[in-house]
Amino acid sequence: MAAVNTEMLIDVWQRILVNPRASWVLFEQGTCVVLTAPDGDLAEQATDILKGFGPVHAGSSAGDFGVIDLEDTEGWVVTGHHNDVLTYVGPDEVGAPSELAAGLCGRGKRHQDGTDLHVVHVEDKRDPAARA
Repeated sequence: MAAVNTEMLIDVWQRILVNPRASWVLFEQGTCVVLTAPDGDLAEQATDILKGFGPVHAGSSAGDFGVIDLEDTEGWVVTGHHNDVLTYVGPDEVGAPSELAAGLCGRGKRHQDGTDLHVVHVEDKRDPAARA
């Protein structure tokens, strides 16, 4: 697997997340957990979510995915069985650019992030008083 460019992934997520006030946590392979009710340690909260909703289990909803073709950024966002767990797939990560190829790639990246659980960035948009 190619080396992951963390700075590029941070830039992509900062551009594509619709709510500029949303807190989110980025994992090594490009999976982002958006925290709709951020509380306490955000990396720990996101890790708990991804631990339960990242790994793929054949024959279950954990293997399902949807694909969003990005308008203002090259690539795709792959969704899964948790609305706040999203994985970015760049155009250079798939051989033939198609939604199916992007979906399978993103599902695989989500699985790897859901088993490795390696946080590479935390975007804390909470009011500073709520961070204590």
